[in-house]
Amino acid sequence: MMNISSKDLPDLQIDTSFTSPQGNAAAQRALDYYLKPAVSEPETDERFFNVKGHLSGEEALVHASDLLRCAAATAFKAAENLQGTSRDLAFSVVHMVDMARAMVDHSIDNDEVTADKVRADRKEFSHRADKNI
Repeated sequence: MMNISSKDLPDLQIDTSFTSPQGNAAAQRALDYYLKPAVSEPETDERFFNVKGHLSGEEALVHASDLLRCAAATAFKAAENLQGTSRDLAFSVVHMVDMARAMVDHSIDNDEVTADKVRADRKEFSHRADKNI
């Protein structure tokens, strides 16, 4: 064990006259950060796309299912033109989207009234899409 006496330590001058953060920018910033309320408005989560408030849960599920169907078709088409790992990743996206769509469709199918409406809407949509191709 090493003994250190006060004679071995350098003479440090400690400034005890500090009474105000005025003139000390770092101290002022620290105090401002912790003590001042936020100057700007709190950030809100702004979205590019917002769901209308009057949209029912069933309508939202139907729309989500259609969006997932389109996403799977887009990813599948993109995967056809890829090779190797990129192709594998694109097909895994197709698989994940299909799984998500299956979950949404399962939720819709549990409500038989909604399921009948969805089937009719999809049939009409497919018919219109076939005419446009």
